[in-house]
Amino acid sequence: MKYGVADYGMNVWFGGNYDLADRLANLKAIGFNGIERLEATDAADAVARAAEFRKLGMDFATVRMTNVTQSMLYTAAFGKDYTWLLPGSSSRDVKLDVFVRRTKEFCKACAKFNITAAIHNHLGNTIESQDELDYLMREVPEATLLLDIGHLAGANGNVLGTLEKYYDRIAAIHFKDIFFKDENAEAWTSRLRFCELGGGNKPGFVDWQGTAEFLKAKGYDKWVLVEHDTHLQDPYADLKISIDALKAILD
Repeated sequence: MKYGVADYGMNVWFGGNYDLADRLANLKAIGFNGIERLEATDAADAVARAAEFRKLGMDFATVRMTNVTQSMLYTAAFGKDYTWLLPGSSSRDVKLDVFVRRTKEFCKACAKFNITAAIHNHLGNTIESQDELDYLMREVPEATLLLDIGHLAGANGNVLGTLEKYYDRIAAIHFKDIFFKDENAEAWTSRLRFCELGGGNKPGFVDWQGTAEFLKAKGYDKWVLVEHDTHLQDPYADLKISIDALKAILD
């Protein structure tokens, strides 16, 4: 099993990722094995960044380039298994059947590189609810799942049931907890924020402990990715709390 960081929240806190080597070294020091995505603009940039990972004994799960076709190509070239499923817009304005149609074509393109397209369930996106996720997984059996347990719980989905149902199609898992700001707010960004494991104010709402126990029992050996979309303090402090909590169960 590899422990990584989906570092969106870090980029929000710091304003960006200005020094990849520094970030990787800091994450390695608190127990992580890498970050989810190598991000690059061209071939030379991708190779140089991949070399930084290798030099520091760190790794990445997938690649994001400036367009989806290049992301597929470089994900395959570096021997990784999945790329994010990004078949055009993923907003709530996109009809589900349109998204599914586009997903089928996206998956066909990925198959040519012998990689999979992983759907990342997300509040505010086309695939948000349990029903929407189940529909896509049923209609596009080639798709894999980049399961975000926080976003699924936030949409009142069944995290453990989803894991059990789609375990053989899991590409990776995002771990986070939820702190509710205003449960009556209509917009999800006003209703909640995502935080470090154990930092939620409704214990058990995101069953991250049960998820980790399930993965250990199954002998899961893919990426476990910690993502805190919002930090209220130094991100490395939050991330250390989360990885220690996960390793207490998984190691």
